[in-house]
Amino acid sequence: MQKNINIKNRRAKFDYEILDKYTAGIVLGGTEIKSIRLGKASLSQSFCEFNDAGELFVVNMQIDEYSHGGHYNHKPKATRKLLLSKKELKKLRREVTTSGNTIVPINLFLNDRGLAKMNVGLAKGKKEYDKRDTIKDRDNKRNLSRIKKNFNT
Repeated sequence: MQKNINIKNRRAKFDYEILDKYTAGIVLGGTEIKSIRLGKASLSQSFCEFNDAGELFVVNMQIDEYSHGGHYNHKPKATRKLLLSKKELKKLRREVTTSGNTIVPINLFLNDRGLAKMNVGLAKGKKEYDKRDTIKDRDNKRNLSRIKKNFNT
């Protein structure tokens, strides 16, 4: 079993401009946390939304079935409730409804007490030209680091 679990959503920073970050707890069942501790989870294609009662849920998060779970196993793509304070939930809901922003999961990790936590971000979608700028900046940094490496040796 891995000690440090840090599952990232790599597409989040490419597709969205992250405006604000929050750390939320997740409501999980017994076999779900065991699968996360084994690193069997994925945040790609996942997003967060509010229900009618004002609670925040993460949708499309993939947690693979636990290998020794038997008939007590969970559904891999179930919606899971996120735990934030009322003040944070109210602020997020206001930002999502008024300005057209969205809430995306950034990464899933285990804290020092062994509890699963998720960093979610209030995000604004990037345009196509913003994505091209991100790719160009990344390539320039890579080329610059190659030149520095060759120059130093």
